[in-house]
Amino acid sequence: MRPPLLLVLLAACCGPRALSGRPPGPAVHSLRGSWRLRNGRGSVALRAAVPGCVHTALLRQGLTQDPYYRFNDLAYRWISLDNWTYSRTFKTPFDVRKWQKVNLVFEGVDTVAQILINNVSVGRTDNMFNRYSFDITSVIKEVNFIEVHFSSAISYAAARSRAHKAYSVPPQCPPPVQKGECHVNFLRKEQSSFSWDWGPSFPTQGIWKDVRIEAYNLYHLIYFTLTPIYGKSIQQWSLEIESVFDVVSSEPVAGLVTVTIPELHTQQTYTAELFPGEGRIVLLVNINKSATVQTWWPSGHGNQTGYDMRTTFIMGPGYKIEKFSKAYFRTVELVEELVPGSPGLSFYFKINGLPIFIKGSNWVPADSFQDRVSADRLKLLLQSTVDANMNALRVWGGGIYEQDEFYDICDELGIMIWQDFMFACALYPTDHSYLESVRAEVAHQVKRLKSHPSIILWSGNNENEAAIARNWFSIAQSEVEIYIKDYVTLYVKNIREVVLAEDKSRPYILSSPTNGQESVIEGWLAQNPYDNHYGDTHFYDYLSDCWNWTMYPKTRFASEYGFQSWPSFSTLEKVSSAEDWSYTSNFSLHRQHHAAGNDQMLHQAGLHFRLPQNTDPKKMFKDTIYLTQVMQAQCTKTETEFYRRSQSEIINGEGHTMGALYWQLNDIWQAPSWASLEYEGKWKMLHYFAQHFFAPLLPVGYEAEGVLHIYGVSDLHSDCELTLKVSLYQWSSLEPVCTLAKEGVTMKAGSAAPIYKEPIRDLLKRCGNCTRQSCVITFSFMEKGKRRSPTNYHFLASLKEAVGLGKAQLRATISQQGHLYAFVLQTTAIAPFVWLDVGSIPGRFSDNGFLMTEKRKVVVFYPWKPTSINELEKSLSLTSLMDIY
Repeated sequence: MRPPLLLVLLAACCGPRALSGRPPGPAVHSLRGSWRLRNGRGSVALRAAVPGCVHTALLRQGLTQDPYYRFNDLAYRWISLDNWTYSRTFKTPFDVRKWQKVNLVFEGVDTVAQILINNVSVGRTDNMFNRYSFDITSVIKEVNFIEVHFSSAISYAAARSRAHKAYSVPPQCPPPVQKGECHVNFLRKEQSSFSWDWGPSFPTQGIWKDVRIEAYNLYHLIYFTLTPIYGKSIQQWSLEIESVFDVVSSEPVAGLVTVTIPELHTQQTYTAELFPGEGRIVLLVNINKSATVQTWWPSGHGNQTGYDMRTTFIMGPGYKIEKFSKAYFRTVELVEELVPGSPGLSFYFKINGLPIFIKGSNWVPADSFQDRVSADRLKLLLQSTVDANMNALRVWGGGIYEQDEFYDICDELGIMIWQDFMFACALYPTDHSYLESVRAEVAHQVKRLKSHPSIILWSGNNENEAAIARNWFSIAQSEVEIYIKDYVTLYVKNIREVVLAEDKSRPYILSSPTNGQESVIEGWLAQNPYDNHYGDTHFYDYLSDCWNWTMYPKTRFASEYGFQSWPSFSTLEKVSSAEDWSYTSNFSLHRQHHAAGNDQMLHQAGLHFRLPQNTDPKKMFKDTIYLTQVMQAQCTKTETEFYRRSQSEIINGEGHTMGALYWQLNDIWQAPSWASLEYEGKWKMLHYFAQHFFAPLLPVGYEAEGVLHIYGVSDLHSDCELTLKVSLYQWSSLEPVCTLAKEGVTMKAGSAAPIYKEPIRDLLKRCGNCTRQSCVITFSFMEKGKRRSPTNYHFLASLKEAVGLGKAQLRATISQQGHLYAFVLQTTAIAPFVWLDVGSIPGRFSDNGFLMTEKRKVVVFYPWKPTSINELEKSLSLTSLMDIY
């Protein structure tokens, strides 16, 4: 009788043969560390760290200043125009003759390079986002010399553009105000590295990710991915485990794979076979029905439970690979279905079957030089995201696919990720070599990232559907078909095809903004991708009055919108000199990369505030910075609250808004931008406002035709009964003129609904002693006498028309409580937009930028590094609106 296959395989794997023959493996030797670096002209030679880039190498050796200082983005353009070579000698720490295959693996090369080992060319790179593995079995020795010859990305992009003779692929160059480089769309490189309207031009060169030697026999694990699947009919979770191998054995390799998830009482062993070449093992692991599976939830909706999992491959003679990973269980659906009372389709996400309102922002690269972005820095920025009640970020398509740590932290914190592919605001070539490079890039990135529960969507590009539909690049009508064909070729026939082959577990859309399924029906490219009845929208208007909520689109999903402001003086001070500290200085004009941006900020601020007039230039600059932050915060608040209150209603066929992602979360350098977090993570006023306007429970007030409406907005999972407290204050008094309480307000779970309305005239009359100019309205939710929501407010008139608003005397007393600090604030009068600033001391306050209507308020400071009461007292400045006049 023949023994069962399982016993045969066990004997093969665990018998005496396992101890003889070639050694198990693989052997891995890192090439991180110190390399030599020289420029093409031979005039510069230095030591350089890998991972790293040329700019940071020069900085660390003291050969350049901070690239962000003053006008250094222009002064250091020569670095990007030169060609650079990294080289080093290394000893192979193993006997190369004992291995069937030895590979040189680069996780990331930026960008155009030729690689030589022992003077033999082993390969070339031309895609910053791809992983490269070069077979060096025949050239590696005991002692080796490796060289990576980089070509200037600027020169390469220009040459590729010139070679594309059939037709132009716009845009040629960025607008002059961006001081950037041309033809970045011909290069698979961070698109914003050639400049953007919020960032500088630093086209880097370097080995920006891990590099190592890998030696192995028989087979080697390249990718390992997990996909959770929920069987509704059987109410059971399973995991699809896909492993991709490089199989170098000349014969098929058979063996066993064991998957163990202790906490879920799950252990299963499978027989498997690998064939020469690229081998795949796909397993479906059914989770033990007796185990209770805790699902992964977005922040604010539940826990981010993950389970430790061990996968053991024993295949071939004694060759064992163990893979430790985290298994997460969650489902994601993008719901596009008919909406009652409206033409068009919905556009919202369900996580684990629950509709979730997406609250958050858009992420751009945290630095022009990625080797300066540590895991700690990412944690700081991402923690600030959830601290402001956000549950999502869109990784924007003109930057980079973020490092592994970014997605790990998002998994841990419950931050959902809308993941763009890296194409933005441009048309792209579709020649064979370009498409091959893109397909490899997309396959690699999807396999690298698909196991992360935080990623809920793949999106093909940023604004390229809109660019064609709205003819941003002034293409002649007779030529439009060429570009539509290229668009479909790139995003449908290539990227979409690869994504669907690699990952069926989450949705893919072609672009943002898009009309989603309607765009597909219209041939993958909608006539109007900004249609409020479908998909997502981007919206910017810097000239209309931002306090007028009727100007905003009542969209299904707002994935980009925002207003600029300047970063704080303490942030700018580090990269400027005294002569720069003026809103109209050469530095201020140079730093502004958005055409007319500085004027637009003053225009928008001037609609509702008096502009600063101080004769001291430095004080005038600080006051103007403060006012731009007030304006940005107030404008974005108005727009976001409009989107949040629109989630449950349809008016004139529009509404059912289920997402608000403002532009943008973070800064790449110290400059005016749309960001709410400054370059080193300091919170702007907008970020403190976000903490309130994204609160899980919030009353939202607005005015329409002289009537005050207050909506209740809830992200909670259960209904609650609350009291709405409405107070009217005169600007001249800290005591409310009157307070009204509406009891028994039932807030339905996951909804927004009107809960109060009254004509302003009647309200003012009822309270007495109030006019639009002399009073302000505040409102909040109470439960059993305790506040359950932020206190919100509604201005009845522009603050430049306010009557009775005087200069408040603000003072603070600081005390230490463990490693936190309590600031007890006292005021002599109502103070709008109270701003506590401790300069360069890193940390955040529990609240800031608020309307202070009580005599005393306690604010907590959370330091990010150790500090002291003395340091805080020396650095503290207190500002409110009337202090700038």
